[in-house]
Amino acid sequence: MSRPLRLGTRASKLALAQSGDVADTLTAATGREVELVHISTEGDRDRTTLLTQIGGTGVFVSALRDALLADQIDFAVHSYKDLPTAPADGLTIAAVPFRADPRDALISRDGLTLEKLPSGARVGTGAPRRVAQVLIARPDLVCVPIRGNVDTRMNKVSSGELDAVVLAVAGLARLGRATEITEALHPDVLVPAPAQGALAVECRADDAELVALLGAIEAPTARAEVTAERALLAALEAGCSAPVAAWASIDADQLTLRARVAALDGTSVLTDARTIPVPATYDSLHTDAGAVGRQLAADLLAAGADTLMGRTA
Repeated sequence: MSRPLRLGTRASKLALAQSGDVADTLTAATGREVELVHISTEGDRDRTTLLTQIGGTGVFVSALRDALLADQIDFAVHSYKDLPTAPADGLTIAAVPFRADPRDALISRDGLTLEKLPSGARVGTGAPRRVAQVLIARPDLVCVPIRGNVDTRMNKVSSGELDAVVLAVAGLARLGRATEITEALHPDVLVPAPAQGALAVECRADDAELVALLGAIEAPTARAEVTAERALLAALEAGCSAPVAAWASIDADQLTLRARVAALDGTSVLTDARTIPVPATYDSLHTDAGAVGRQLAADLLAAGADTLMGRTA
């Protein structure tokens, strides 16, 4: 019998929940047993400094990738939005499983929606994308930068330190805490982060047998959606420190990509969208999705996105 596959994962509750789901899905699909291997990342060790100050979302990724390249693990599961847009030498995203709800969630005291929060209410979020869009919707609110796991952030609301926090619906659902969401924010209000709700299953590119095995849990529509969103992000040369949002959805026979770039203080915003047909067999959908992301990025840059992101053309 083949040995269990070693799945590298961060040790946070959310990472373990995500990795456990992937392990169970892979075993059900292929019969291969999977064991979880805990890997500590810089982002886990430093829980006080803002991500934008310690290297962005990539701080959750590099240790896992190092373990892959050193053959300490066979594959890794990432929150796809944590991955840098540049490909990693020697590694490949072998599967993008079914995508969870990509929306943002508001958790507030007294069950108040974003619209009903009182003027001056303190809303916790460390993401520039969320800060900008909260202020677009409610310029009278105060955004407070926070870090920490889901429990830490939600405790700031229950303790009265904050009036509300913004988290990902997908993460709360994976932790079994979806019932605590006050409001799932419509993408017209808060456009999600590129690849939010999606997972990336990564392994060594030269392990053809494992690449094929992991392909059993691939969801082609999820792959196409995140490809479009991340192609836009890459073309804008933006990372987690830029207030850039993108959301692709497939409905019937078309893929629609919506994007928003905003000034961090919410005073200026660009919103645009493009739609492409979905081929009947999905054969070219991945390529087409990347192209529409780059096209929409070009539209946004032509409209002045560089200025809103704090860069000069």
